[in-house]
Amino acid sequence: MQDALHIPVALDRCIALLSPAIESKTNPIIIDATLGMGGHSKALLIKYPNLKIIALDRDLSAIEVATTNLSEVIDRIEIVHAVYDEISEVLSKLGIDEVDGILFDLGVSSMQLDQAERGFAYSQEAPLDMRMDQSSGLSALDILNTYSYGELVRVIRNFGEEKFATKIADNIIKAREAGTLSTTKDLAEIVKNSIPAPARRTGGNPAKRTFQALRIEVNQELAVLERALPQAIQGIRVGGRLVVMAYQSLEDKIVKKAFAQVTGSNSPLGLPFDLPNSAASYKLVINGSEGASNQEIAINARAQSMRLRAIERVAA
Repeated sequence: MQDALHIPVALDRCIALLSPAIESKTNPIIIDATLGMGGHSKALLIKYPNLKIIALDRDLSAIEVATTNLSEVIDRIEIVHAVYDEISEVLSKLGIDEVDGILFDLGVSSMQLDQAERGFAYSQEAPLDMRMDQSSGLSALDILNTYSYGELVRVIRNFGEEKFATKIADNIIKAREAGTLSTTKDLAEIVKNSIPAPARRTGGNPAKRTFQALRIEVNQELAVLERALPQAIQGIRVGGRLVVMAYQSLEDKIVKKAFAQVTGSNSPLGLPFDLPNSAASYKLVINGSEGASNQEIAINARAQSMRLRAIERVAA
């Protein structure tokens, strides 16, 4: 079982971004939409004794670990087994209309990567699972064994941004027909053999993009995020803040677009002023996005690709 050695990404920065929304309320409520091992929630609850957190996670193993890690503050956190596109439903069941802040820490967690048997890591041999919620849904192996050649190309190209997607898909079809595809090691070897040697010498492990693509497809990560963000944006009250950490460009583009849509003026372009009732109800807390510091990256490799964005609700 994982323990307190886990280092949450951008912990101090996330607390700083959420603090104004928390400190302005007597009984603030925050949603941790991606609980993981509970590092962000625990730090927030310790810092703010009047804070209540509603925490969501689709991974039952993560919930088990987080429940233990949060034992000293468990009376102030409501942990729900749910995907983060169910925010509105969860709030409705709890009889809550709006909250003071929401935090998303997207992507695969360090715990999921560290558990070899989960199949997320191409560096360790394991069954091809990759489900964040192992209680339901198709595994990576199910997808590799049932998707057509065209569907495999689409997934690998679109979600992995892999330019050798056609060759990789072709070799996946051949391997499954030969009965030689069952583990992460098998898939990593197929990818390696599908990419020309010169291209394999740069950009890290050649299997990284294909594994990312499969993980996104297995967990429907981009579709879930596109459904979740409007709920989160609507779910924060005036003065509330939404903070999102993304770890790959496809996620970050979705976040950037969603934030741009609600922080821009509704007045026609070219006017030197906003028309009445046309000013945006949200503002950017960070202009663009932020990455982790070199110091943090040195002690927490997962932070290297992180992009942080935040908005605040300024009007009803």
